Amino acid sequence: MRNKAPKISFVSIIFPAVLVLIWHLVSVTGKAPEYMMPSPIKLIFVMFDFVTGSLKLTSYSGTFFAHSIVSLGRVLSGFIIALTVGLPLGLITGRLSCIYKIIDPTINAVRSIPGIGWLPIAMVWFGVGTKTAIFLISLAGFFPIYLNSVAGAKSVPVNLIKAGKMLGARHILLFCKIILPWSMPSIFTGMRLALGISWAYLVLGELTGVNSGLGAVMMDARMLGHVDIIIISMICIAFWGKLTDEVLKLLMRVLFPALGDDRFNEG
Repeated sequence: MRNKAPKISFVSIIFPAVLVLIWHLVSVTGKAPEYMMPSPIKLIFVMFDFVTGSLKLTSYSGTFFAHSIVSLGRVLSGFIIALTVGLPLGLITGRLSCIYKIIDPTINAVRSIPGIGWLPIAMVWFGVGTKTAIFLISLAGFFPIYLNSVAGAKSVPVNLIKAGKMLGARHILLFCKIILPWSMPSIFTGMRLALGISWAYLVLGELTGVNSGLGAVMMDARMLGHVDIIIISMICIAFWGKLTDEVLKLLMRVLFPALGDDRFNEG
């Protein structure tokens, strides 16, 4: 088993390496103009300057951490709101059929509305700024958490519930010892989906005119024609998205070791 991990890691870099190679060939052969597709080598220098600020290549020099912290704060705020609302509502809905029949059809209908469809009314309600971004993020994260919590709660075997009651488990104890642990794999899947979607909706929220954050950098760079900064911002969002996903997996592995490492190593 120990010999498989390096092979998997090596295989996982083949596809992005091929993409970068094709990208480099397109750039150096002049198939695409430099202002539309800067070479990977140039992006390395721009990225280094974006992080360290030592080269002073653009007006964005050394602003990586400042913008990243702002974006991380918005994503985590929206994610926590989505988790706080979606998790208990999903578990209650999954266990109580009367609640399920009342609210689930409406929630499933509302989730069909795309994020861009919520943007105008969000801007009317909250104006241009952080509140709109957090609203969009929390809204986007709510649905996968809710739906997977419902699925997890509904999947608890009836016989397991009966056995718990026979052993004296009631209400909170039954929930903590049987329903929640059984539902956790499904809940965890919903949390990972919500966190990934949160980064996508972050960009939508930050394109509305805020003056900080990685999405705001992308919008500003677009208006100034800095394609290299746009691409760097996209790479940064991908990096933070992957990093926060790994942190979430680690956290769940620590909090719920009984579920096993294999469950948290997926993806």
